[in-house]
Amino acid sequence: MFLRSDTTCPWSHEIEELRERGLLRTMPLVNGMPGRIVTVNGRDVLNFSSNNYLGLAGHPDVIHAASDSAQHYGAGSTASRLIVGNTEIHRELESFIATWKGTEAALVFGSGYQANVGVLSALADRGDLIISDELNHASIIDGCRLSRAEVKIYPHLELGRVEDFAKARGYRRKLVVTESVFSMDGDLAPLKDLDEICHRWGAILMVDEAHASGIMGHEGQGLALEQGVVPEIQMGTLGKAVGASGAYVAGRRSLIDLLTNRARSLIYTTAPSPAVCGSALAALKIIVSEEGAERRNRLKTNVGIFQELLACGPWARPNASHIVPILIGDSNRTMRVSAKCLSKGVFAHGIRFPTVPEGAARLRLTLMSDHTLEDLIKAVEILLEA
Repeated sequence: MFLRSDTTCPWSHEIEELRERGLLRTMPLVNGMPGRIVTVNGRDVLNFSSNNYLGLAGHPDVIHAASDSAQHYGAGSTASRLIVGNTEIHRELESFIATWKGTEAALVFGSGYQANVGVLSALADRGDLIISDELNHASIIDGCRLSRAEVKIYPHLELGRVEDFAKARGYRRKLVVTESVFSMDGDLAPLKDLDEICHRWGAILMVDEAHASGIMGHEGQGLALEQGVVPEIQMGTLGKAVGASGAYVAGRRSLIDLLTNRARSLIYTTAPSPAVCGSALAALKIIVSEEGAERRNRLKTNVGIFQELLACGPWARPNASHIVPILIGDSNRTMRVSAKCLSKGVFAHGIRFPTVPEGAARLRLTLMSDHTLEDLIKAVEILLEA
């Protein structure tokens, strides 16, 4: 028995429509150790598209810890955390995260997507209100949808609208959710102001620190700590600056107990592998060490240098983080520029709708602590040419 050819496939016209709009995605083949130089589709290029901000994904201690954990606990967790998938290395990782974040407890999920979907759908239901920034990540959007709560979307960073929504009465629970460093624009949420609004109107603040964990704060705890805020719900990933994979939620013990019982994306999936937990724990220990501070300082220096270099181009704009969007607009043109950059030796991936709004396609450049001055200069020169 054979499947029909693509020409008669019931969704082939949808693929063609995506192609015509410049929205058809393909997966580049990436080889080699993840670092400032990677091999993409058989070509060695400078890597400006990775979330490996501190270069820890290829750190020998992190890789060694993954191997050790696999040797001790096996390749996979083999079941949900609530059955036989909860090993000592899972507990050790969560204990370290809770201490690092200054919370009573923490809970590890398989991915940032699972964490956001799990938290929002577990904590909010009919009769509740979620107030969400319009540029929040897709995992937050999907968590809002699955929660069945009423959802109010406020224009990006507009505090007045947040307060207008938060004033509302008659809800069992009100929750304000935001990213701290926005993944596609690299700008920062005013967490202190949002926290004050939440306290004033009896709302709960949930902060997604995916792109700030490991980078901001005295020991990389995130933007909330840097701004002097302690949100009720603190989420972050282990697959970006930490260099492993997975995610965490940190907060009160009662929060973690409730999520353990209600977060479907935790309960009904195999637990993260021991190797993932071991590597994440090793990376976090580096992050809180003197070496971690040095890596954060190098990243901060690279951000400043890159902004100065970009001032010679047409895209200069203030940017407070290691995520630098180069706005182009048209999706087809964006991908042509991205391909030209790749052909010249810089991997600067194009981001298009629906990840960003239509007409707001861009190159999303990300900086690493391992980038050299020569890397930064070359990237800007090639951007200008492309």
